[in-house]
Amino acid sequence: MKLLISGASGFVGANLCKYLQQYPDAEIISLVRRKSGSGNEILWDELTLESLPTDLDAVIHLAGKAHDVKNVTLQQEYWDINYGLTKKLFDIFSVHPYATQFLFMSSVKAAADNVKGVLDETVQPNPATPYGKSKLAAEQYILSSELSANKSCYVLRPCIIHGEGNKGNLNLLYNVIKKGIPYPLGAFENKKSYLYIHNLSAVIWEILNQHIPSGVYNIADDEVISTNELIDVIGRSLNKKVSILKIPRRLIRVLSGIGDTLRLPLNTERLDKLTGDYVVSNEKIKNALQLNLPYCTRQGLEMTFKSFRS
Repeated sequence: MKLLISGASGFVGANLCKYLQQYPDAEIISLVRRKSGSGNEILWDELTLESLPTDLDAVIHLAGKAHDVKNVTLQQEYWDINYGLTKKLFDIFSVHPYATQFLFMSSVKAAADNVKGVLDETVQPNPATPYGKSKLAAEQYILSSELSANKSCYVLRPCIIHGEGNKGNLNLLYNVIKKGIPYPLGAFENKKSYLYIHNLSAVIWEILNQHIPSGVYNIADDEVISTNELIDVIGRSLNKKVSILKIPRRLIRVLSGIGDTLRLPLNTERLDKLTGDYVVSNEKIKNALQLNLPYCTRQGLEMTFKSFRS
């Protein structure tokens, strides 16, 4: 199986490539901005139909502009990268004489920034950020394109992904608990979906090997977990007793409002991320693949926090 992978050096790409090493038949070609000299690589600037091997089997498009929590990214960057590069690569795939599968790594944020109940693939997308809107535009371009009967395309919407090499809010939370700082938001009870990187890699591999229908697929671990439970898992991974404070929610919301004005670490956006609900259904992809995920939610989180420690 010959695979073209964009974003192979990123968090998801590096872990996926490592995962694929257990399958000797999987040959990887990396689509990169700059050549590193390691492995088989093609430059984005030199990407044409003729630059791809004729016996290419599938394209896995992971490269993208991630959501910028500091809000310093220009909106046009999201559109140039998340939409523009996707369109360029998909157009080449659509006329490739041999490649039959196109996997696009989108995000649940293309569907909704906030979730009431459970997010599944039937929801009417309504993204609120340039990141989500640019991802949705790329999805719509892919799904509205006419392809030959032998070609399939898959829009994958993962929730919060974590694992070795992850550098997101989980790292920040882990370091706070590691320092022995009490967690002050224990009064909030919430439920969130997470996705362990090895579960995502397993799903991608199964998609490549099975002929499931084209379409949109959410990807998440099976179980949901509250932030308080997440704090407990971090504490166990550190062999440390964690202090969870239950400060009244009304007071916390007032303080987060002050944080908006004074640009403090605790602001309304960060409070919503830590304490809000975001439950994602993975039933569609699991039923399509008839797949049991290798790791449960807690197992995956424990492995991630172990990697932080080392």
